[in-house]
Amino acid sequence: MTAAPLSPPAALVNHPDTPRAAVDSIDTDLRWERSGTLAIIYRLTGAIQRLRIPPFQSAHRADGLWGHTCFEAFLGAKNDAEYYEFNFSPSGEWAVYGFRDYRDGGPIDADGFQPAIFINREDRILELVAKIRLDQLPELQLDVCLSLGLAAVIEEIDGNLSYWALKHPVGNPDFHNPVNFILEIHSPVAGAGAIAYTAKP
Repeated sequence: MTAAPLSPPAALVNHPDTPRAAVDSIDTDLRWERSGTLAIIYRLTGAIQRLRIPPFQSAHRADGLWGHTCFEAFLGAKNDAEYYEFNFSPSGEWAVYGFRDYRDGGPIDADGFQPAIFINREDRILELVAKIRLDQLPELQLDVCLSLGLAAVIEEIDGNLSYWALKHPVGNPDFHNPVNFILEIHSPVAGAGAIAYTAKP
C-alpha cells in the first residue's frame, strides 16, 4: 500500500447489475476544513436533467434517504468493527447511524451534530459538499487511523436506481461490506488541506 494525497479524486464505481444510463462518472475528494471537520465532496457528471434530484430545502434529519438520490459515507477506526454511516441528500436532508458491527445498529442521537450540506448544480454537473464535525461523534477517536468508505445511490426520472461505491463485494450492492472501506485517513492537522490517505487494494 502506498500513501499519497487524495488527488486526483477517488472515483466511485457503478455496480455492474444496476443501470447507469444518465451518469458518466462520480468522483470524490476529501479535505480537512479545520481540525476535526471533514469535508467530503461528491461530483457527479452526466445528463443531470434525466436524474430525479430533490430541490434543496433546508438541512434537517430524515430517514430512508437511500431510497432516492443520496450520497453516503461510512467511517470508523481502522481494524475496529464499530462504524458510522452518513447519508446526505441534495434536498439538505441527512442522517447518521452508529453500528457495533456489520449492520448491527441504528440511528444515533449525537448532541449538536448536524452536517453542513452545500449543493452546486450545473448543466452536466451535480456537486454535493458535506462537512461533518467528527469531534461531535461519540466513541470516535481522532488520534487513530480511520477507515472510510464512500458511496452513492442515484435515481433516474424513470425510477431506476444505480449503486456506486469505491469498491463492491461479489453479489448484490452492499455499502456496509468492509470491501468498500478502502480509504485510510490520518489524524486531522490544523488548517485546510488535502488528506493523506492509503488506498487498500
